[in-house]
Amino acid sequence: MSSSSVITPEDVLESLMNDGTIDALRLKIINQLKANEELKSTTIKMAEESKVLNTPGAEKQTKRELFDALRQELEGPVLEKASKSVWELILEKDGLGKEINETVERVFCRLSGREPPLFSSSNVENQMEKETETKESINSNKKAKKRSISEVSSSEGNDEVATTKKKQGDSSTDHVT
Repeated sequence: MSSSSVITPEDVLESLMNDGTIDALRLKIINQLKANEELKSTTIKMAEESKVLNTPGAEKQTKRELFDALRQELEGPVLEKASKSVWELILEKDGLGKEINETVERVFCRLSGREPPLFSSSNVENQMEKETETKESINSNKKAKKRSISEVSSSEGNDEVATTKKKQGDSSTDHVT
């Protein structure tokens, strides 16, 4: 794509899908979910407390019947917890969330012909630091250049005298400032 065409989110997504990045990110998310001990323990607790397993006669049901009944009872709540965990991973400022942001930005830059990274957190922080330093430098220069009214008045008076004498051709004004 040329740098003059507009890069859409769909363009970025298509590129991520075609180069296998989406699959790699999906695998990382799955592995992190599998390693999430809190999610595991919550799911186990929900199963142990389920109505299906704690009703009289549950031990007489086949494994298939128990599994189907457990799925019907717990699928929604378990998937809701898993979904929340996935969103936490995707939106975290470090780790996988940061990796996703940087990957999307890199692909966008590549497609648009721009230099990456545009918005990486380190670049934003560096830019903010530079702006702060620049503002401080400007403020310190302003403070150093500030003069009192009497200084301004007296220097303007000297300037007027020097200008007038120069117009008149007086060479003695060379030493006046």
